[in-house]
Amino acid sequence: MRPRVSMADVAAVAGVSGQTVSRVVNDSPRVDPATRARVESAMAQLGYRPHRAARALRTGRTQTLGLLVSTLATVGNSRMLQAVADAAATRGYALTVVTLGAHPDVSSAFERLSDQGVDGVMVLNEATAAARDAPAPAGLRVVVVDTLPEPEGERRFGIVQSDHAGGARAATEHLLSLGHRTVHHLGGPSTSFAASERERGWREALAAADAPQPPVVRGDWTAASGHAAAPGLLGDAATAVFAANDQLALGAIRAFADAGREVPGDVSVVGFDDIADAADYRPPLTTVRQHFDGLGELAVAALVAAIEDGVAGFELVPTTLQVRESTAPAR
Repeated sequence: MRPRVSMADVAAVAGVSGQTVSRVVNDSPRVDPATRARVESAMAQLGYRPHRAARALRTGRTQTLGLLVSTLATVGNSRMLQAVADAAATRGYALTVVTLGAHPDVSSAFERLSDQGVDGVMVLNEATAAARDAPAPAGLRVVVVDTLPEPEGERRFGIVQSDHAGGARAATEHLLSLGHRTVHHLGGPSTSFAASERERGWREALAAADAPQPPVVRGDWTAASGHAAAPGLLGDAATAVFAANDQLALGAIRAFADAGREVPGDVSVVGFDDIADAADYRPPLTTVRQHFDGLGELAVAALVAAIEDGVAGFELVPTTLQVRESTAPAR
């Protein structure tokens, strides 16, 4: 069995002291760039990996982040998990994931993560509403992805948020610009922050255009629920639909096809998220792109900043409208 490479081995190759290697490993600012580069080169050459348990004893930190999420069954949550895991690994952090399931007990989940020694926790999407009312254990830093900002001076946690409302406004304005009298909305669950923000952006765009605001028809984020809910739009002879995510849009497109209505000839459809398959729908889906990689990187960066500096910031991440073939001028 190959012996573990030690700091002393790295120090010998780099021509520095063991203390200097320790400072580089622990990201101390007390190392000049040239020396840091020489030590990091020696680490790479020898295949050195910091001993996590030993570092935890020295620093009081485990270099492990927690992730609290209601479910990983939705595409948005699974993509965020991947983005967060990649960003954490890039920074040298491990990741521990806890899912809440159908009966969330956020306080218990926080305690479990704290017992596992995480340095801080990120809370995703549907879990955020419950997390706001559940105090985290003392000393546990928290960053919430997608929730309403707290008043300045009262922030208990950092927030990273997609511009859901801005994306929804852009989608609705795009449809109105094509000559549609109004835009119907196939919304997500009423308990979801993201769904509520997307509905808000849709309403704001209609109000600004003095366009009628049809009743919202809801699904549960799945394509099957979009297919089941879409007949409620058919009865209103909708010519333009903004769906709260791409799966709902996919289900609606199938329902319109079942009813003999063509997309985009008879009805234009816009989704939200820009999942990997959106460009391969038939027709390719016009949608609002969430930048999941950027969200994951910002969430991890915000949590590391909260752990190291006690900073609880707010970051709003822009979204981007991707125009494809599922939208067309009104007939």
